[in-house]
Amino acid sequence: MNILVSPGHTEGLAPGRPPQAVLGLIDVDIHPRAHSLTAFKPYLSQRWWDYLLTYGLRARHGFTGGQPPFPKAQPMASRRDAWPPGGSPASDLGFLRAQHLDHYGIDAGVLNPLQPSGQGDQNNLFSAAMARAVNEWQVEEWTRPEPRLHASIVVPYEDGEASAAEIRHWGGHKDFCQVLMMSRTAEPVGKQRYWPIYEAAQEVGLPVAFHAFGYSGWPMTNAGWPSFYIEEVSEHATSCQPQMTSLVVEGVFERFPKLKVILIECGFGWLPALAWRLDKHWKTLKSEVPHLKRAPSEYLREHVWVSTQPMEDPEKPEHLLDIIEWIGPDRILFASDYPHWDFDDPRLAIPSIIPLEQRQAIWGGNARRAYGFGEPL
Repeated sequence: MNILVSPGHTEGLAPGRPPQAVLGLIDVDIHPRAHSLTAFKPYLSQRWWDYLLTYGLRARHGFTGGQPPFPKAQPMASRRDAWPPGGSPASDLGFLRAQHLDHYGIDAGVLNPLQPSGQGDQNNLFSAAMARAVNEWQVEEWTRPEPRLHASIVVPYEDGEASAAEIRHWGGHKDFCQVLMMSRTAEPVGKQRYWPIYEAAQEVGLPVAFHAFGYSGWPMTNAGWPSFYIEEVSEHATSCQPQMTSLVVEGVFERFPKLKVILIECGFGWLPALAWRLDKHWKTLKSEVPHLKRAPSEYLREHVWVSTQPMEDPEKPEHLLDIIEWIGPDRILFASDYPHWDFDDPRLAIPSIIPLEQRQAIWGGNARRAYGFGEPL
């Protein structure tokens, strides 16, 4: 859903939270952006600041030179009205506060910094340094002056040990509510190279969020680079399926039984079908994975949460209810994707066919429980 609004009003809609969001409105997908790379200079050592100026960001991915590879990113993937005076979208706290937090009565928002974040950079040492800088930037520029905002621990996920160190560094900090990874990684995320991340996340009691996109160095398809953007963008949801399969089959949830996984901007209509297929094959291939003590679908339903943006919109609305029932109405979290052009207005994003009690939970109660947030502000 693409809704364009102004900071002070929405034509035909009164400002404020959805009237039925009695548990408080929580948005789990807000994308802050630095006004320029110089915003990170105070948080980088001289070595890494010089490195950034000299060599720049070098993502593990093709087609990233010159203009952004995705039409969605033109310009900066953002709503036309989300540009503050003299800045880029979501780079000004005051403007974001007025246009988004205050306008919709949002009690809590989760920050998910995208590029430049250092994630997926070819240089793992720089990736770690940049991740630390982005995390410090989130605290100083966003969460400290605005208590409604909660930060994500950005990690250099291709280096499991460095990521674990970053998680433990911030794990006791009140402003961080999750660990942030991308859905496109160099290897399937259940591989043991990533296990230090899950061990540290479970240790500090934070969920691990996988946000769609990222830089893996590999094409989305199993047969090479696609010709068209429509192929690339249609694979964002399907790229998450092998990742969830990997987490289950590699035994991550057996090894880390308290781990929570949150899928952000990944869709979720595919999840029941994936679970059915996994269960079907598991019944005849159990001997290959004796470390799995239960059917794959049980791990998915116990450990995985999903977000509403983008939410599938089937021609027969009752099919959406079936999907929600399978996933669990207590496992779905509201996400706006602010300030991007496919932003979802919280007053319109949750279809009325969903029962009121479930809508209330999606607007805020589910996220409050998943993240351990306190009572509404």
